[in-house]
Amino acid sequence: MNPLHSSFLPPFTATGMVMRVATYNIHKGVRGVGPAKRLEIHNLGLGVEALDADLVFLQEVRLFHKLHAREFDMSSFGWPDRGQAEYLAPEGYDVAYRTNCVTRHGEHGNALLSRWPLGSINHHDVSDHRFEQRGLLHVPVQWHGMTVHAVVAHFGLIHSSRVRQVQKLAAFIEAEVPHGEMLVVAGDFNDWGEKLDGPMEEIGLSRARAPSGNDRPTFPSRVPVFQLDRIYLRGMNCVGTFVPRGTAWARMSDHLPLVAELEPA
Repeated sequence: MNPLHSSFLPPFTATGMVMRVATYNIHKGVRGVGPAKRLEIHNLGLGVEALDADLVFLQEVRLFHKLHAREFDMSSFGWPDRGQAEYLAPEGYDVAYRTNCVTRHGEHGNALLSRWPLGSINHHDVSDHRFEQRGLLHVPVQWHGMTVHAVVAHFGLIHSSRVRQVQKLAAFIEAEVPHGEMLVVAGDFNDWGEKLDGPMEEIGLSRARAPSGNDRPTFPSRVPVFQLDRIYLRGMNCVGTFVPRGTAWARMSDHLPLVAELEPA
């Protein structure tokens, strides 16, 4: 039995059609440095399955990394023989992945895992300077006969860059997402100062919050204080949110996943 099974996630009180979504920065499936470096991608697979989400928005996902593949080749489980997005997808899920950042030994990017059919996969570069390669992954999802546009985002480390990335997101939405169709933008926004909600509201996106209004910190995973991982909505309402906690979740990444249940507005 999966020790992180979704039975440990709390029930929500929604009625009617409900979509469960989760956003999770998986830190490339590796934790620690030097001799303490360890491979967590196999545990992350259990974690993603336990979320039991209709859509899983993932950041810092690797398609390949030659150095880590060699380093972990002799470990008890070893580096997966396929991209991390494909490896993490529960049985029956469709997968979309696009690279954001290319490095010396590999690359990483954003992914969407979906138990609903996916449309065409689109990628849009929102890099603000040459030291940070950032992108948006956009995929329309067919859900109960309706289209929900999913955008996986990972914003920059500098506030001014993030503001410009909101503007680039707005231009992308205007060009690629039809007016009146539901939209979910989720990911790691690196918004340490809690300054992005206003700019996001100006472009028509409201932050998913529990009815109580309490936000859920997700970073750092061992003692979460900051609400870096978020879900923004257009044409949908948030019924409830949840962040799983515990030693197992704290080990797998420096972020915790954020889970939300949504209904059409």
